[in-house]
Amino acid sequence: MTYTRRTLLRSGIGAAAVGGLAGCLGNGNPAGSDGEAAGYTAFFTVQDWAEHVAGDHFEFTNPVSVGQMGHGWSPDGDVARDIASTQAFFYLDTPEFSWAQDVAAELERDYEDVAVYDLLDGLGPYLIGFDSGELPEFDRGHEYPRDSLRLNEFDIYDLRSDEQLGYWHDGHWHGGVPDVSLDSTVPIGIVLFDNEGRVVPLGDGERYRVDARIADGEAGILEIDAHGRQVDFTGTETGETAVVFEFYEDDELIYDTEDERSTLSVIEGDEGGADEFHDPHVWADPVLGQKMVRNIRDGLVELDPDNTEAYEENTDAYLERMDEVDAAFEALAESAERDVAVFAGHDSFQYLERRYGFDLRTPVGTSPDAAESFEDIAGLVDVIEEHDIHTVLYDPFEAPDPDEDVPQMVELIFENTDVDRAEPLTPGEGTTAEWSEAGYGWVEQMLEINVPSLEAALDA
Repeated sequence: MTYTRRTLLRSGIGAAAVGGLAGCLGNGNPAGSDGEAAGYTAFFTVQDWAEHVAGDHFEFTNPVSVGQMGHGWSPDGDVARDIASTQAFFYLDTPEFSWAQDVAAELERDYEDVAVYDLLDGLGPYLIGFDSGELPEFDRGHEYPRDSLRLNEFDIYDLRSDEQLGYWHDGHWHGGVPDVSLDSTVPIGIVLFDNEGRVVPLGDGERYRVDARIADGEAGILEIDAHGRQVDFTGTETGETAVVFEFYEDDELIYDTEDERSTLSVIEGDEGGADEFHDPHVWADPVLGQKMVRNIRDGLVELDPDNTEAYEENTDAYLERMDEVDAAFEALAESAERDVAVFAGHDSFQYLERRYGFDLRTPVGTSPDAAESFEDIAGLVDVIEEHDIHTVLYDPFEAPDPDEDVPQMVELIFENTDVDRAEPLTPGEGTTAEWSEAGYGWVEQMLEINVPSLEAALDA
């Protein structure tokens, strides 16, 4: 629902003190009451995805009521006992869903017949750390003679998350390339500086480029592909090996790390899940969300192998719809006339920002319980004035009534700036009564709510 300054004035809503809104409690209708195959999910998006994958073969319950967001929610009653009456629990093992972590631990301890599935399994390297920054951009417009390069000191980043993995300094590694899963690729980004601290451009069409090779005498269990500032390591066989990074000026090798090879292993199995230092809002990303949907498929196949074909077909069909969401975000990012917008809510869109290249300025961190200060609001006002912003975005679940109200932060922005329009932006943590009545699932929230709202905010 679009809100304008006139909407608020007409409704008689005035400015109020800045503060957080506490989540209300609620329970959905329990699944499996008639003995059918049934399970529980931790919040709306997981519920929606699970229903699409399961089709008619499995029934799921989401204990978080319509109008509430799952992030930071807490149950009333003995939800673990309700979940234990079903066959499975699909959740995210992250402290932002601490109630689900507690339930999962109780189920694994006391109810061995209930399968517990963490949808973040295998996503560890793709998760954004709370203390991670963006990969530094090249500083163009300089000559960069060879003797100006600090070749004995460069940084390496995991490009799946932009997390710095380590650095090379005076012939030694501090950190290094992580292990690579079999048949998976780890993309490594290189940041090389000159003596002035500027980031040297690397790659095709540049004066300098980076490459890597298997160290002499080591096992050839990796495929290595270098392009731009990026070196991709793909595991082809399990085992241990070592690699050497190389820098070239045109076709001349000018430096390598042969003095201390970077050792790594190619391993079987997944790549780990989340920890307390990562942003949990990965489900808002249509590309990484596909990995979570596949985790649901794999869990259902394990639980109910007789319906494997149906689960695989349902998954393939749903992944095509997620591709449509990805394409829609790509299109709006390409057509956007600005790349900065203001989001009046907790910082829940870092994955979208990183994937599609826009910047949502928020006053608070990733926790829905974080309260904004007047200094935070003043900072947003500065951003609005600097970028001549007239449409702001907000999280409807941070308003008293997500179908009717806007957060107090939006009211303050209306009163203190020339902003005259507010559009909802949902990370898919829940659903509203209006959206539920319209039959909106995760895909519809993205295409019918988020894409138009971002188009308005980014002038796409």
